[in-house]
Amino acid sequence: MSGFVYSQKPITIDSGDGVTLTSDDGTEYLDFGASYACTPVGHCHPNVVGAIQEQASELLFVQGSYPVETRSTLTAQLAALAPGDIENVWLCNSGTEANEAALKFARSATDGTKIVAARDAFHGRTAASLSATWKPKYKAPYEPLLEDHVEFVPYGDATALEAAVDDETAAVILEPVQGEGGVNPAPAGYLRAAREVTAETGSALIFDEIQTGLGRTGSFWACENDTLVDSPVVPDILTSAKGIASGLPIGATLCADWVAEGAASHGSTFSGNPLVAAAATATLDVIVDEDLAANAAAVGETLVDELETADLPIDEVRGLGLMCGLEVGRGANRVLRDLALEHEILALPAGRTVVRLLPPLTIDESQAHAVVDALEDELAGTAD
Repeated sequence: MSGFVYSQKPITIDSGDGVTLTSDDGTEYLDFGASYACTPVGHCHPNVVGAIQEQASELLFVQGSYPVETRSTLTAQLAALAPGDIENVWLCNSGTEANEAALKFARSATDGTKIVAARDAFHGRTAASLSATWKPKYKAPYEPLLEDHVEFVPYGDATALEAAVDDETAAVILEPVQGEGGVNPAPAGYLRAAREVTAETGSALIFDEIQTGLGRTGSFWACENDTLVDSPVVPDILTSAKGIASGLPIGATLCADWVAEGAASHGSTFSGNPLVAAAATATLDVIVDEDLAANAAAVGETLVDELETADLPIDEVRGLGLMCGLEVGRGANRVLRDLALEHEILALPAGRTVVRLLPPLTIDESQAHAVVDALEDELAGTAD
């Protein structure tokens, strides 16, 4: 059944440790994909494993209406780490659920109906989040969705964004750096313009930080990164998922008071699962205590500098921190296959022409050098 959902890679993974994955034949692979940024502290970090083991011996699950210490600790931790005064936390099981909740909360709190989203955006695969996702290939088989209520604007075009937002707009949803769309950082001033126009109309500003958050771009949240903004831009709703619990299923929707107070009923059976909450708390502790955002900034800068100066037949290097995209000028999937099979390096696509690098935030400069060397070897001779 898994082949029905995912294309199967010719590598069976048996174990993981730090930035390395090991296959069933003993081959060690440098993991520069982190399963779409799901393992920010590396594979099987001992603090995370220990927290899971300890929690598993005490309580695996109880539904969310009963207070549980691990759940309460996590929500308080996320509230403290959130930008500005976004202190209300709703936990769920995935990024698409976090975005689905964000859009529902925005509609309920504003009484608006229209959603403004960006071209090339990816926000998930459930009904509302899929409606706000750009690529037709994801949506066409499941239409009609909510397309009559979603207006797409060119990403990075503040003028077009301002023209689209009106009194009927419930929310603007943006990725500070687009991931699936090709690793596109927001131009300077764009996130600020989104904040100003939504404040004027009373619309909710949603930042989808499912891939960009938790230190990936060199600051804990991308909306705080001084490469993108002159000072932190605080949204009304921020969504996070993927790496919060080192790959265990979790998502979070963080809301300002006015959104939380205006939100209607919403729920999830497994919201705040104690086992996953324990893993999440341990993961967030490692990110903060080891200052992995700073490591992402430093090693990411080295990686981008080396890629830009290397003898590579590529059109462009884009990204921020340890979220990097290379326009390879030919089929990205072929490059990724050869990197894996010939160089023992695992990475990701972002469309047909972009190789996406999303390693654990624990990588060092020697591992960044190894990837650049492998790309030079793999792409040698492909220039026109």
